[in-house]
Amino acid sequence: MAKKRILVTGGAGFLGSHLCERLLSEGCEVLCLDNFFTGSKENIVPFLDHSFFELIRHDVCVPLNVEVDEIYNLACPASPIHYQSDPVQTTKTSIHGAINMLSLAQTQSAKILQASTSEIYGDPEVHPQHEGYWGNVNPIGPRSCYDESKRCAETLFFDYRRQFGLPIKVARIFNTYGPRMHPQDGRVVSNFIVQALCGEPITIYGDGSQTRSFCYVDDLIDGLIRLMNSGPQFTGPVNLGNPVEFRILELAELVLKMTNSSSKLVFKPLPQDDPKQRKPNILLAQQELNWTPQINLEEGLDKTIHFFEKSLYFKSLNR
Repeated sequence: MAKKRILVTGGAGFLGSHLCERLLSEGCEVLCLDNFFTGSKENIVPFLDHSFFELIRHDVCVPLNVEVDEIYNLACPASPIHYQSDPVQTTKTSIHGAINMLSLAQTQSAKILQASTSEIYGDPEVHPQHEGYWGNVNPIGPRSCYDESKRCAETLFFDYRRQFGLPIKVARIFNTYGPRMHPQDGRVVSNFIVQALCGEPITIYGDGSQTRSFCYVDDLIDGLIRLMNSGPQFTGPVNLGNPVEFRILELAELVLKMTNSSSKLVFKPLPQDDPKQRKPNILLAQQELNWTPQINLEEGLDKTIHFFEKSLYFKSLNR
């Protein structure tokens, strides 16, 4: 039986590298596409000598022609620090990238999955967030380049399905963490761990009462693959995230405890449009994908802290 040939855009990123690793372990041939704006070669070094792994240095904003059976479109900076550093390029990556990958899928008669985001819900007025909620998004704020371009990408995916009959899947990804997170990506889990291990003050924006739900990366990758392999009539969008909700202050205290750090808590103003609460309703994923996260926060943080302790980043700090 021929191996599935799968393209992963953003394949050298945090989620993309874990997805490539999982697909290789399942016997697939993997094409990893990345322009290394936020992705890292370190994330994919273990796969470079694999017989069925191929790295393509390429920007999804530029059309591409390769033979593939499936496409996972993960290419886009996902942390505020990165996507706000070049907001115009972020919008182009989401929208032009979606158009180029959808066109490729159409040409190749390939199935395609869009890595969308919980940010399409904005600062939600419905809690927990379910797929039928249309969101509360500021279209002209500093986060809009990411929020609105991801919303537009979803529109494109469903229009390609309606107009051309393209087989699509759309996953709305909630906060995900784990090994290979960029130590300076500005996301709350990596921020807290890095600050705690370095003995720096733990920066909390707002009073710490805002909530997030944290999904360990292995659980998220399992959800993406289950979605791709689901029946042709199920397109999503479907929420993928851990429904267990934590206050940001609780997360900071847990990281301090687990790292045995003496770092102090420092409170700063909440950034504009930062959501006050975030929790996925995953009933649809449970029903259609038989998917529920298995790894709790403490177990996942232990693995993530261990990764950061051993990373080259911290070795360089201690020279």
